[in-house]
Amino acid sequence: MKGVSFITDENNKKKAVIIELKTIEKHQEEIEDLLDGIVAEARKDEEKIPLDKVIRNLKKSGKIK
Repeated sequence: MKGVSFITDENNKKKAVIIELKTIEKHQEEIEDLLDGIVAEARKDEEKIPLDKVIRNLKKSGKIK
């Protein structure tokens, strides 16, 4: 893909990606979706907090009314 380069290790395994800013601007929505997926995958084993508890805590801390 034009505007995308990979950094590889000594065994030619992909380790990182470089995306040109023009490419990011052109495909901003798709890249945001990709990053959302990466974050969700990384957090999948975290403790789940029910929405009502989150809302109670936000109200208690004064962040929402």
